[in-house]
Amino acid sequence: MLLKLCLSVLICSFIGWITNFIAIKMLFHPRRPVQLGSLTIQGIFPKRQKALAMNLAAVIEGELLSHEDIQNVMQRPEFSARLKDKIKDGFSEFLSKRLGGLSPMIAMFLDGPMLDKITGLLDTELDRIVPGLLETASSELENTLDFRQVIQDKIEGLSMERLEALLMSIMSKEFRFIEVVGAVLGAMIGLIQGFLFL
Repeated sequence: MLLKLCLSVLICSFIGWITNFIAIKMLFHPRRPVQLGSLTIQGIFPKRQKALAMNLAAVIEGELLSHEDIQNVMQRPEFSARLKDKIKDGFSEFLSKRLGGLSPMIAMFLDGPMLDKITGLLDTELDRIVPGLLETASSELENTLDFRQVIQDKIEGLSMERLEALLMSIMSKEFRFIEVVGAVLGAMIGLIQGFLFL
């Protein structure tokens, strides 16, 4: 009697676990369609990779990352200040090392107070130029970069092996949890069934 109950629990637990294990595997396998009579079997991701890529790209562009987000970052004062500093550093290096290296006369002219004066003028000019430069860059980015298409192409271009490895690395604990839940639910059903048939 007790043996039958234990067997019922074990068998149902195994069935619950194996069912969920197979369901998870069938997300990716078989990679190519397999014909079983009139039934065609193929993993969900290989079968619907194009549609999933399209939908995921639309969600990312619509909900997570848009041109407006990038424009907002580019319009922040600290972003503008960092860009301005980079331009100034590059220009100062150009004056002192490149231009100054052409002749000792130029190097003497560009040394000390004169270099400070030129840098000061550049600083004022950059305050005027950088906002327009950022606006142009932002506008050009919006006109030339299609986020949705880039994301879609990248997802479609992933091999199924790579996609499976990525998802497994992200969700391996969740997949394992699903398998365990299947085993636990199976055990509970086995226990109930065992009591019903005793």
